[in-house]
Amino acid sequence: MTVLVTGATGFVMSVLARRWLESDPTLRLVALDTAPLDAEALRYFAPVADRLSVIVADVTRPESWRDALAGFDITHIVHGATVTPLSRGSAAEAKREPEAENPARIIDVNIMGTVAVLDWARALPGLQRVIYVSSGAVYKHHGPDRPGEPLPEDGYVMPRKLYGISKLASELITERYGDLFGLSTASVRLSSVYGTMDRATASRNFRHIPNRIAHMALDGASPVRANSLDVVGDYIHAEDVATAILALLHAPKLRFSAYNIAAGHVTTIRELVDWAAEKTPGFTAEIAHGERADILNDASLTGGMWGAYDISRIAADTGWTPRPTREAFHGYMDWIAARRSAT
Repeated sequence: MTVLVTGATGFVMSVLARRWLESDPTLRLVALDTAPLDAEALRYFAPVADRLSVIVADVTRPESWRDALAGFDITHIVHGATVTPLSRGSAAEAKREPEAENPARIIDVNIMGTVAVLDWARALPGLQRVIYVSSGAVYKHHGPDRPGEPLPEDGYVMPRKLYGISKLASELITERYGDLFGLSTASVRLSSVYGTMDRATASRNFRHIPNRIAHMALDGASPVRANSLDVVGDYIHAEDVATAILALLHAPKLRFSAYNIAAGHVTTIRELVDWAAEKTPGFTAEIAHGERADILNDASLTGGMWGAYDISRIAADTGWTPRPTREAFHGYMDWIAARRSAT
């Protein structure tokens, strides 16, 4: 079997790509991305490079990649190529709106790139499944109606920014292509992802709080200054995301058009700092505001896309569950330390 993964030279999709190749020595993978493998990705894929093919092309221009894919017997597709215009959570970044820099490109890549992939894929004779990689950005800022419950996939969908709007549009387009052409499709809505291969790329230059705290702790930067230690997020490690998507690719049947992939509960900055201190004794945090803050977030955002996501749907259909958040976070710190030792 051969999977096509768009966006596979970046962050989350690169982790998925390696997991796919490691899961079975007979599997192959084709990566379609606007960027070639950088030095980090070359090292990361080295153990499985003999079964990896990389096509550098713009996903919105099928004439630039259609012929290159003709020689591969694609059985599965994970469409993860996207432009992610997110503010990076500091006082300086709070003053800018990343979406204003090139809004047409966001819409073109995130929507028309999806259309291009699906329109090509519908003619593949051996295609078994298409997974579209969406985001919790499709949700409202508030919900569910009963406080304390995790956010389900049904309802509470009302994106207000171009990123979320483009993701929701592509979810619906993916589902409709499935209906029209008899394709097995599903979308996955990721919560806040951090972990292996989390780095700045041409299409994504954003670090969630676990990434920042892990690096600060290992850099010996203490205390970390945040405007609140009660800021929460549903943080999921990229390795767990990859395992979840693989489970959906291999599931005999998918009952739903959308699945949350998340830890299923929230974690505070205070908890992350405490866990980091277990690895780097002496690491602490303090309250700071404005320009003095390393991490600046709104502690009142605790529901909707900012809160816990319900993962019972994917658990029921595939048996997947994420690792405990503390264990995953410590695993990420270990990966950073090992990478530093190797370079």
